[in-house]
Amino acid sequence: MMFWLIGTWGVIAQTGTWKAYMSYYEPQQIVKGEQYLFVRASNGLYSYNLNDHSITTYDKTTGLTDVTVSLIGWNTQAHRLIVVYDNQQIDLLSTSGTIVNISALANKSLTQDKTVNRIDQQGEYAYLSCNFGIVKVNMQRAEVSESYMLAQPVTATAFAGGNIYARKSDGTALTARLTDNLLDASVWKAATTVPAGLFDENSTDWDTWLETVKTLQPGGPKYNESLFLKYKQERLICCTGTESGAFGNGKKSHIQLFVNNEWISCQDELDSITGHNYVDLATTDFDPTDPQHIFAGGRTGLYEFRNGQFIKEYNYDNSELKTTAAIDHNSKNYTMVQGMTYDGNGNLWLINSGSPTGSLFEINSNGEWISHHHKEFLLSNQSRTYDNVVGLYFDSKGLLWMVNDRFIEPCLLCYDPWNDAVNCYTNIVNQDGTTTGAINSFSSVAEDKNGDIWIGTNIGPFLFEQSQWYEINPYFTQIKIPRNDGSNYADYLLNGIKILSIAVDGGNRKWFGTEDNGVYLISADNMTQIYHFTKDNSQLLSNKVTSIAIDSEKGEVFFATDKGICSYMNDANEPSKEMTKNSVWAFPNPITPDYTGLITITGLSYDSDVKIVTSSGKLVNSGRSNGGMYTWNGLDLKGHQVSSGIYMVIAATNEGKKGTVCKIAIIR
Repeated sequence: MMFWLIGTWGVIAQTGTWKAYMSYYEPQQIVKGEQYLFVRASNGLYSYNLNDHSITTYDKTTGLTDVTVSLIGWNTQAHRLIVVYDNQQIDLLSTSGTIVNISALANKSLTQDKTVNRIDQQGEYAYLSCNFGIVKVNMQRAEVSESYMLAQPVTATAFAGGNIYARKSDGTALTARLTDNLLDASVWKAATTVPAGLFDENSTDWDTWLETVKTLQPGGPKYNESLFLKYKQERLICCTGTESGAFGNGKKSHIQLFVNNEWISCQDELDSITGHNYVDLATTDFDPTDPQHIFAGGRTGLYEFRNGQFIKEYNYDNSELKTTAAIDHNSKNYTMVQGMTYDGNGNLWLINSGSPTGSLFEINSNGEWISHHHKEFLLSNQSRTYDNVVGLYFDSKGLLWMVNDRFIEPCLLCYDPWNDAVNCYTNIVNQDGTTTGAINSFSSVAEDKNGDIWIGTNIGPFLFEQSQWYEINPYFTQIKIPRNDGSNYADYLLNGIKILSIAVDGGNRKWFGTEDNGVYLISADNMTQIYHFTKDNSQLLSNKVTSIAIDSEKGEVFFATDKGICSYMNDANEPSKEMTKNSVWAFPNPITPDYTGLITITGLSYDSDVKIVTSSGKLVNSGRSNGGMYTWNGLDLKGHQVSSGIYMVIAATNEGKKGTVCKIAIIR
């Protein structure tokens, strides 16, 4: 069970819990079951209670087995909804909310395609028409009863006159007597006649209830596909993102914001306004001096919005931007702005990838374009700017970092605005003097609390320490993790794992999103793997994590995946500069008998020494904060549940200043 708690920041989730932000925007299927309408929308699932008008959304964090729902069907006799996913996992959902998983079809080893094309009900059974035949599911016993291997696609199943019929993809049908051994493919014969209307799909629920469904507001974003995230000023902004490098794959563009627990979409479908494609947005940011003012960039140019409405497009005919020289197109469809960011003064910085004449630009608060072009932004043959410069990031010292995420000359770039100078790092040598020539992708860059720079690559993360910035031949550190097996050997941190995204939390711990290994959380000293979340061992939506953004105040960590956006309530947040009784608080508080989760204390200073004592001064728990947050499981030093009472939280700063910062009431 997830607990949502009311605190200083409003509604916040229990530490250690997950939340999915799924789209329910586009209705695809409506099924009535008793007093409920079950709606498959944008490949998600929700229900509407016709009696009390309540809406319940379902996702992986609330009990569903997987993410992308491909079909649903109601079985009247079993009083259950069958839910089939794109990977052939099957869930059975009752009106009470109980969910039972059937994994037999998903786990079945077949050389043929297992796609489910339709669900038909007959008595207590659901018949799944698949590309290899038919799967018979017992909806009451929650099991696959039989599979009929017909070696050809079946698009629908029906029953008449004691016979079963299987419609094939060419429109003809196979049939057999229900009393036959249907497991024997030879008993299935070509149907010479098929009763009229036998395979007509029942659209009664859709026709009857569609107008009602159109009025419902289950919440969530308009689109699931948001592969780029950024969190600033208590708002999450996201856009389409790209999965296939500089030139994208023609993915429909959108920009969405999550503000005050509500999703807002910027104007989309801009193709008809601009006269060219509006696809493959790669990056977006909002003006720190006016959060309603947004820019976004991608394969087809730079776009400006205000209050969610499109204002202007910048392309080769009205700005300093140029079409890419990598493709022989004098086309607005290839004006590449893959990376951009605002600085703290409201100036927008962007890079024109693939441009034959320009590179880094600054658009100041007056709308003036200032070029910061340098030869270091060009490929070695000087023909054009690097093809896919992404991840523009101002560090705490005002240096602008970025990477070329392209197999053609991947590199790390650093621009110094004060000296108008660029460092380009293409030859990556680690601390042992080993040249890492296997790098063909630099995906991301982030600064940790020590001021060091982390870089994500296709062979794992690298650390660029401050001490190396001004070296003529700098090295990049690959963190060594001792095996502790007596061999005196060590392994590089996340060696060989393709890193797509990096974020640093308030406790100076590093989150690494990967191509196909989920997400890792590494300790502040870089030596310990705290978590490794995958889609199989957690409620992470997918093992492909393209972007990570952190709400540094609440500690919520957002993950962009190829299946949608989800988040994890972290046990670390941004530390407070000063601890007082007014700034430190615990939640939930009081602790009631039905609560079994972690107790969270927040508002602490960095790396605080925390002690929890009884009203008589007996120590029951101690440790150090992660950033400004500390969690307690409600157990004493012996692992026993503490009794009812008032417990004091005593915290000390790194300078040794200490005192009682808050109290926790526990009721057993």
